[in-house]
Amino acid sequence: MALSDHMSFADIRNLHGLSPDQVKALMRANASTVGVNDNWNEQVKALKLAIDQDRARALGVSSQLIARAAQTILSGTLIGQFRDGDELVDIVLRQPHGERDTIARLADANMPTASGRYVPLSQLVKAEFGWEPGVIWRENRNYAITVQSEVKDGIQGPTVTAQVWNSDGMQRLRGELPPGYRVVVAGAAEESAKAGNAIAANLPLALFVIFTLLMLQLHSFSRSLLVFLTGPLGFIGAAAALLILQRPFGFVAQLGVIALVGMIIRNAVILIDQIERDEEAGVDRWTAIVEAAVRRFRPIMLTAAAAVLAMIPLSNSVFWGPMAVAIMGGLVVATVLTLLFLPALYAFWFRVRRGDTAMPARR
Repeated sequence: MALSDHMSFADIRNLHGLSPDQVKALMRANASTVGVNDNWNEQVKALKLAIDQDRARALGVSSQLIARAAQTILSGTLIGQFRDGDELVDIVLRQPHGERDTIARLADANMPTASGRYVPLSQLVKAEFGWEPGVIWRENRNYAITVQSEVKDGIQGPTVTAQVWNSDGMQRLRGELPPGYRVVVAGAAEESAKAGNAIAANLPLALFVIFTLLMLQLHSFSRSLLVFLTGPLGFIGAAAALLILQRPFGFVAQLGVIALVGMIIRNAVILIDQIERDEEAGVDRWTAIVEAAVRRFRPIMLTAAAAVLAMIPLSNSVFWGPMAVAIMGGLVVATVLTLLFLPALYAFWFRVRRGDTAMPARR
């Protein structure tokens, strides 16, 4: 799991003293988190030069000139390259190591002025040590600290993220953040949300393709719609199984529900096809509906049982467990409901009565 803190450039000096430490404290308070940390690590010591602007203007030295001179003294300036065979070696101009390894020697370095004279750097700037982040991370061009942790075995990251995110302390912290700061959810929960949005964006196209294939198979809008309506029956069992076993409805569970709808529609197509075959063979419509449900009971139940049993090894998996639980619960309930609900709906849809012998009209 991970919670990300985003902030503006103006507040970078206060990053480690504000929300990250408070977010880490909230995460450590959750019993399911292990090894809470952030990705900016410890701060490092850095040399800072504070320019005396009044004196610099009096001597005719601009801030840009001081910056270039300080860059030359400390890090060096590239003045050329030397070719060594097929390699290019940079030629860098900078002060000798003995003149830049201590602040005292650094302050004595000469700085050229506009008049062509040289003055010590100490007359223009004040050199001092300070602290700054060793690694600076950005996200979408904003400075960002990612507070993250591992979770205990048997618990999914999105579950713990939801617990921390919805806690009273987190709600209070988010309300107290100054302008330019915000706390957002990252990590597995963020990726799951992105995947869910991608599925939702393509779901209408998938439903259209499924309905088109049903039309090609059944050659009837009414029968295709009848089969299509049996798909949501799996939601009943999937939701009940996830609630009973306390599994999150995340991305993998959504994949399981989508696969579950396909399994249910397949069983419905088999049942409708059997009813039509019996009617074409001369069986009256009422008997055809009853006999189709009885005759297809065993193959439908056996295929459902095989799928459910195949999901048992995955049900204890932290990652794949929600998908397996959703498929198992949804398939058991939907299979039973399909064998009972679909024949009754078929009889109601086409107004079938006992003793009817005419073939139903294709609509």
